[in-house]
Formats: sequence, structure tokens, C-alpha cells
Amino acid sequence: HSYIKRRVAELGAVAGFEKSGHFFFNPPIGRGYDDGLVTAIAICQMLDRSPGSSMADLYRALPLTFGTPTMSSHCADDVKYGVVERVVADFQAMKRDGTVFAGQKIADLITVNGARVVADDGTWGLVRASSNKPELVVVVESPVSSQRRREMFEAVDTVLRRSPEVGAYNQTF
Repeated sequence: HSYIKRRVAELGAVAGFEKSGHFFFNPPIGRGYDDGLVTAIAICQMLDRSPGSSMADLYRALPLTFGTPTMSSHCADDVKYGVVERVVADFQAMKRDGTVFAGQKIADLITVNGARVVADDGTWGLVRASSNKPELVVVVESPVSSQRRREMFEAVDTVLRRSPEVGAYNQTF
């Protein structure tokens, strides 16, 4: 979670959230670090601003997305960053050349801490090196459908499998 904490500070964002459950709030809400009590207070204040709504009501009001769990594949510590560099280079070439990827052109490519490739419809895939394990982390999400999630995962996995150092995933979806 050190990356998101640093990024929230760099951007001057009020808040930053990790899928793993770390929440960072800068002033005026918090002090820039992961604080469960500040998070609980912020949630109570949000509920107070929404009289008559339960937490479940607020959750249901969020847009539906189709995401994978955090998928990790074994990759030795001494090679994982090189693998990520090659994946980034592959995605950069595809974006530059207008290559169709997962059925669509690449709308955006974010290369901070790995590669996050975003399709025209908002479906995205992320590949990054784990900061504390000999693994690569892959996460995919689609605002469209589970089928688009599957297509993006398969496309990202195809790029990843160009590197023989990448092992099997620790789970499936």
C-alpha cells in the first residue's frame, strides 16, 4: 500500500483506496495514512448525509462492474521487473500501432507501477510486479460484461505468456 499512499500525496488527492482494503485520507478528512478509525468516521458522515439510506443502499447505487480477484502468477524476484518492462513495451507498441487488443483499440495506457491497458469501452487490465512476493499481479475489470472481462483477461494473459518465466496463477475466476 506504500505506492497508493505516495500517489495520493503526489496528486494532492483527498482520498485513495486500494482493492485490498487500505484507505488513505488527506486533510481535511485525515492525515495521509491508512487509518481505520478515520475511515469509519468518514463512512458515518457519508451515511449522515444520506438520511433514509443504508450502507447497502449506497452500495447498490454504485455502477455495476465485473472484476477478477487479484490473480498472482509465480515469477522470480530477479526477473519479474524485466518481465513487466517487456509487457509495458508490448502494450506501448500496440497502442502506437493502433493494434486491436481484446477486440478493441487501446484507449489509454498507464505505465505507473506496471501497465494498465484500457480499452475504448472502459474495460481494463493491469499487470504489475508484486512488491513483496516473487509474483506478478494481474487484475481485470469491465464496466460492460463478464464476457468483456474474460476477453481482456485472455488478451493480457497472452501478452504475459510471451515470457517463459511466468508461472501458473494462484487462482481462477
